[in-house]
Amino acid sequence: MPAPTPPSDIADRIAALLDRHPVWDGHNDLAWEARGQVGYDWSALDIGAGTAGRTHTDIARLRAGGVGAQFWSVYVPSDLPGSAAVTATLEQIDAVRRMVETWPDAFALALAADDVEKAWASGRIASLMGAEGGQSVDSSLGTLRMLYDLGVRYMTLTHNHNTPWADSATDEPSRHGGLSEFGVEVVREMNRLGMLVDLSHVSAATMDAALDVTEAPVMFSHSSARAVCNVPRNVPDDVLARLGDNGGLCMVTFVPAFVNPDIGAWRAEAADAARERGIDPASYTAFSAFAEEWEAAHPIPPTSLDDVVAHIEHVRDVAGIDHVGLGGDYDGASGFAPGLEDVSGYPNLLAALVGRGWADADLAKLTSGNMLRVLRDAEGVAERLATERGPGTARFDRG
Repeated sequence: MPAPTPPSDIADRIAALLDRHPVWDGHNDLAWEARGQVGYDWSALDIGAGTAGRTHTDIARLRAGGVGAQFWSVYVPSDLPGSAAVTATLEQIDAVRRMVETWPDAFALALAADDVEKAWASGRIASLMGAEGGQSVDSSLGTLRMLYDLGVRYMTLTHNHNTPWADSATDEPSRHGGLSEFGVEVVREMNRLGMLVDLSHVSAATMDAALDVTEAPVMFSHSSARAVCNVPRNVPDDVLARLGDNGGLCMVTFVPAFVNPDIGAWRAEAADAARERGIDPASYTAFSAFAEEWEAAHPIPPTSLDDVVAHIEHVRDVAGIDHVGLGGDYDGASGFAPGLEDVSGYPNLLAALVGRGWADADLAKLTSGNMLRVLRDAEGVAERLATERGPGTARFDRG
């Protein structure tokens, strides 16, 4: 069943709000989709002309969704070895930068909070980058610093697999039980640089360990609430409760398996079946192909926009209104709820929240106000730390 069309008065109210406070989304995998479909040839994946049916994202639909800032994920698989992961990440960064250069009337590269506001003033979509997984730096603080210099403004500490210094939510717990000593130094160096520490994908132990170390607000770029949908990728309430003191942000994702308990159970069953077949469910490429086959014989349960609303309101209730945002994960998942099928759907979500009594001031925090504050706060910490310590010198012991 399609999502209902908002009444004209609510639609007008949301349009006016988005004009002042556009959506700042935490995670979009268009660059990886471009790699798979066209080898990063933006002329063959013309998001200016429109790519409906091929991707969840193009310029017209970003405009329709009221998106004014996007963290473009520069994702690479977490089972890529060492330097291969670094090379693939550099290719992703290049792809995002070339996308911005190809459509300069639509996009503006943003390296700081001030750049985001300048992009809005010019009517363009602020484009930031986030590296999805510590595999992208191959256990090197020097590589981390170079990614920052190239424009990466957050790094997710892990993806689906553990790194040698941090535990993932979807891998076996390692001997360091969260963060190793080197992992602590990674967080400290990210604070010093002003690179946001992203705790999506990491284990609960890693979440707590990072919160114990960090001097800057953390973020969850695309995670939801474990109390509403009990899957490892979601955030437990005790961690959500810590965001108030930290100043951080949980950007609620729309991924069906992370918002709907029935689909979460379906995915867990598929993961068990994959293991029986000798397929690692943490391997994004291999498991995605298996899941398509599994779905043909085991239809996926339905999801709805209300599932996402439940997570947003739970995060608000536990962490506080200053600590909730949006992280759709478009072009990184499939089967999104009716009304949220692609990046044009954010107004439908806001309309549902209006129907539940949300005030414009709170909607403005959800769409972008909270993320703007978090980035500014991280920049402030980096400015202070620049006077207190130099670049980290820790080196990972490769044995």
